[in-house]
Amino acid sequence: MEEKPLILITNDDSITAKGIAQLVKSMQPLGEILIVAPDKPQSGMGHAITIHDPLRLKKSKQFPGIEAYTCSGTPVDCVKLAIYEIIKKRPTLLVSGINHGSNAATNVLYSGTMSAAVEGAIEGIPSIGFSLMDYSWDAHFDMFEDSIKTITTQVLNHELSQSIVLNVNFPKVTTKKQIKGIKICRQAKGNWIEKFDKRHSPAGQEYYWLTGEFVNFDNGTDTDEWALENQYISIVPIQFDLTNHQQIEELNSWSLND
Repeated sequence: MEEKPLILITNDDSITAKGIAQLVKSMQPLGEILIVAPDKPQSGMGHAITIHDPLRLKKSKQFPGIEAYTCSGTPVDCVKLAIYEIIKKRPTLLVSGINHGSNAATNVLYSGTMSAAVEGAIEGIPSIGFSLMDYSWDAHFDMFEDSIKTITTQVLNHELSQSIVLNVNFPKVTTKKQIKGIKICRQAKGNWIEKFDKRHSPAGQEYYWLTGEFVNFDNGTDTDEWALENQYISIVPIQFDLTNHQQIEELNSWSLND
């Protein structure tokens, strides 16, 4: 009998989030599942790890019949603990999400959801991060179940390069029929125009809330932002090697050792 693939599931919105519940449901027919997720929301943590505080790992009954744990640390902490303390081996696949909110364009750099997936790739595990372009806590994820299964099955059936992570984003739609398909894209060139809401405490001390607006400066029709705006599911292959290989030759032409 063929052994089922071991699928590690994590996220950054916490183990109680609606998005991870949908991801667990989608993964159940595809393999054996292990869940290690933060015990509280960890959005925007990027690739942070916990080094100055102890990490606490507790068994969770959030998903009856499935081995699940909560971690007091970041999404990346969850992945590390899963691999080195719980299963003591590398799973067949790592999936992260489904994030409440887009991780397209430069959002991927701040995302705890995607950093957990990147950590999987660093460990040599085929990894996928899933996000929905809807920040509301009661967002509807069920209409994407078939697409999640299709993408995951293709990753399991093909040899995804160990350094590559798939950044999958779902458009904000109200019905499944509105989804036009899946597009392989490049990351759009856009970023947040930051603003700070300055306030004062009752004691007169200043404090700030970070706000802002995302602006897409990219007019290309091959980007993740274009795909999402036009009701396509976007897939961007990303990597943790940040080297700009095209610039190496130019930099070597500089007089750096004269």
